Amino acid sequence: MADVAAVINKAIAEHYDVKENLKLAGDSVTDIEALFMLHKAYAGWSQSSVQELSEKQKQLLQAVNALEQGLKRHFNFEEESLPPLFGEILMKALRHEHHEIAGQIENAKKTLSDFKTHGRDQQELLSWKSRMQETIGHLLQTIEEHSSHEEIILKMIKKAL
Repeated sequence: MADVAAVINKAIAEHYDVKENLKLAGDSVTDIEALFMLHKAYAGWSQSSVQELSEKQKQLLQAVNALEQGLKRHFNFEEESLPPLFGEILMKALRHEHHEIAGQIENAKKTLSDFKTHGRDQQELLSWKSRMQETIGHLLQTIEEHSSHEEIILKMIKKAL
């Protein structure tokens, strides 16, 4: 019983760590939003504004990479520790959500890595910004929903113990 409670407590604690990384990624999106709103008022883009955008792009990619690494560790822990508690069907659903999140992270990283800010006009940059906001927003929502699903199940199991 003590081992089961320790596994549940660790999984819930890790969810809080993941949420901190989500906040970091979300803050980066907000930074990009603020940068675009500020520069949108200008008729054109100066060389320094593109450099700033490029730096924000790098920061967001770093945040997504950090989130990915943290989630990989967390998902491995869950997939090793939770099968005795969740059973086959819940574990199948859990792995499916983990796979979906990993795919969304890869999509976000690809979108961030493939886009080159230099030589783009304002419309291309705004279009990319919008696409990134949608991609990151969807990823954040998926992770938060997944975390909520798990926490409900874990707290119910903990209560039953």
